[in-house]
Amino acid sequence: MAAQTSPFLGILMLDTAFPRILGDAGNVESYDCPARLKIIKGAGSMEIVKDGKPSEDMLLVFCKAAQALEAEGATAIVSTCGFLISVQEQIAKSVSIPVMVSSLSLYPVIRSVTANRKIGMLTASKTALGSGALEAAGIDPSDVIIAGLEECAAFSNAILTEKQNQLAQMDTAAIEKYAVRKSRELIDNAPEISAILLECGNLPPYTAAITKATGLPVFSILDGAKLIWKKNG
Repeated sequence: MAAQTSPFLGILMLDTAFPRILGDAGNVESYDCPARLKIIKGAGSMEIVKDGKPSEDMLLVFCKAAQALEAEGATAIVSTCGFLISVQEQIAKSVSIPVMVSSLSLYPVIRSVTANRKIGMLTASKTALGSGALEAAGIDPSDVIIAGLEECAAFSNAILTEKQNQLAQMDTAAIEKYAVRKSRELIDNAPEISAILLECGNLPPYTAAITKATGLPVFSILDGAKLIWKKNG
């Protein structure tokens, strides 16, 4: 008889080289439950961060990785990239455990509990978070205000580039400063914003700074992990 393993949270992780600092969705220490990574070979930032679905072959690799995590004992699955929202349904259907590959899946709940006020979104790339991704998440573009970090050199040079060009060290202070500035701009442009949703799994390390700067609740895939883990862990 095979030895039973303790339940854990499975993480579908993009194939990247940049550091996964504490708070990043790709760092198992970011979660308040046991977690295990499954790197999806060939699924780099440039292949996934786009307003469209990954190829059918790539989707199959994600689904097989999710199935492997379930077989190993995962009781729920998240991912490190919110742009996988485009294939949330397909990955979820490939297993029998809860799957939330994107923090965008939290949007209906956040919208409901904030009385349907506008939501600010901070993403890796505003241009990539287009109508396709929003539609996949069931989000009306008129209900959200979006800002991206693609013009932050410290962020884009480390993350939004091919794996072989990604930096071994990141200027996290510069990224935090930029994320805070863009979050403040969201509020300046739309004072009615009631909460901020971090689409990107690399942004949760800056949650506290964004909350302090804006005074608003900030949500990320880590909150999604807590939600589905508490129910099934």
